[in-house]
Amino acid sequence: MIPPSPGALPARGLALLAAITLFWGINWPMMKLGLGGLGPWSFAALRLAVGAAGLFACALAFGQRLAIPAADRRALLVVSLLGTTLWHVLSSFGISLMQPGRAAIIAFTMPIWATLLSAALLGERIGRAQLAGLALGLGGLALLLVGEWRVIGAAPAGALFMLGAALAWGAASVAIKRHPWTLGSWPLTAWQVLIGGLPVMIAAPLLEGGGRSAAFFAGASPVALAALAYCATVPMVFCQWGWVRLLQIFPASRAAVGTLAIPIVGVWSSALLLGEEIGPAELGALAAVVGALALVLRPRARPA
Repeated sequence: MIPPSPGALPARGLALLAAITLFWGINWPMMKLGLGGLGPWSFAALRLAVGAAGLFACALAFGQRLAIPAADRRALLVVSLLGTTLWHVLSSFGISLMQPGRAAIIAFTMPIWATLLSAALLGERIGRAQLAGLALGLGGLALLLVGEWRVIGAAPAGALFMLGAALAWGAASVAIKRHPWTLGSWPLTAWQVLIGGLPVMIAAPLLEGGGRSAAFFAGASPVALAALAYCATVPMVFCQWGWVRLLQIFPASRAAVGTLAIPIVGVWSSALLLGEEIGPAELGALAAVVGALALVLRPRARPA
């Protein structure tokens, strides 16, 4: 584990956060395009299977050992169930029931839960700048939900699924940070996706059968297939690994608040790819989140 620096933030961490923000943000409209005609269980199972294969290939390519040390097994199981099984099942159902840009907003209440849990379980000190940044960023996300409360209230299932996914992701992030891992970041992420993905892969054919998936692939448009290929590779391999690596570089609460820009990218890319509307609320949210990131990611003064 790399201890977080008390002063200037590592440039590699900021660059990794920027890349994750872009690729995970674009993933939200891509999920909506790839889900068309494919059931949520099958969609999640396919992404997890391809993602696990890609992560293990990267681990081998970088020469990292795949064997799971005994000291890591219990923590790995907890992280896998929270950050992979629950996150992918709940988010797949949530995004199938609501607009992807709005689903991303609810999912990224995750920094609230990660910040509270990191303070309670990791003893991380949450400074005034972080609290102000968290409040400002969440206020920006709240702007995006203005006008959506009636829709969400009429059909709350999608919002509840996404809220559950956010809770699971926040808890998994703190669990990753809490354990002193022996595994390298590539095999850790690969095993997390495989172990957490196995229940989904087993349940998908039992709950949805193979006929729906076969029909999807037989009649899918090139756009849907390209979106599905993106969802199963870039976010599942690079972004999954990048998030684990980011938690090794930054404190969990700081890394979590740094993700607040992802739903902004999700909303704007949904407008570009799916025709969702952009208006004053989206512009205000963008300004609020940029201000939040400036507060949270600014260098800390070194102690005298």
